[in-house]
Amino acid sequence: MGESAKKILFVNSEIYPYLPESGISRIGRFLPQGIQERKKEIRSFMPRYGCINERKNQLHEVIRLSGMNIIINDVDRPLVIKVASISAARMQVYFIDNEDYFHRKQVYRDEEGRFFEDNGERAVFFARGVLETVKKLRWAPDIIHCQGWISQILPLYLRKVYSDDPIFSSSKVILSLYDDIGTERFSDDFKEKIRFGDITAADLDAMEDLDGINLAKLAVRYSDGIIMGSGDISRELADYCEKSGLPVLPYDAGALESGAYIDVYNNFYDRF
Repeated sequence: MGESAKKILFVNSEIYPYLPESGISRIGRFLPQGIQERKKEIRSFMPRYGCINERKNQLHEVIRLSGMNIIINDVDRPLVIKVASISAARMQVYFIDNEDYFHRKQVYRDEEGRFFEDNGERAVFFARGVLETVKKLRWAPDIIHCQGWISQILPLYLRKVYSDDPIFSSSKVILSLYDDIGTERFSDDFKEKIRFGDITAADLDAMEDLDGINLAKLAVRYSDGIIMGSGDISRELADYCEKSGLPVLPYDAGALESGAYIDVYNNFYDRF
């Protein structure tokens, strides 16, 4: 680790109490706190879904970080950054916001349970928004820990678009996998909307089928280590991870239940 504390960037799909308590949201809430208590520096991000009550949770816009536009499919989308504090944990959470993508009251599915047609675009916006905001913060992470499907385009962008940026030149990506969207399908133009910078069609060939499993495979390809966050990972995806040659931390229900996973994850970070 050297003389300075290792810096861990958490890119979360869910954090409790901003979203209801679940396996993913509990880790999003308690893992960054535990890692900070183990003397590492942390930053934590999630989308600002429309169901999050800004007044109750005391979110406020960070004007110095907002104001950029992210272009997806030739359309400019304003990037708004908000922040809130979890006082019991002594940590801040940054929220990626945009009126078109994150002001609806549902998270991933509509009231009838249908996966949103623009979820792929939302993931693109979130990944690019996180990376651009971290650049503005001028905070160089040693580890970027991606949790949940909406973070899974970030490893590709880091390796193919941002790898020469001094902020990210030494960053390693840890990917936690869950059974969060499984075989849900993205729109037919999803790959075109991912394309950005020097990314080519060959870089996206893991996305032969536009579903959640293949998005996870794309993330695995550009990551440095894998954590099995669920015991229900598809056999296809688990086999892909095993064949990747990457370090894989197996699922441990007992450690997640007891909280011992925080030390296990902390030790895993120290391997990179």
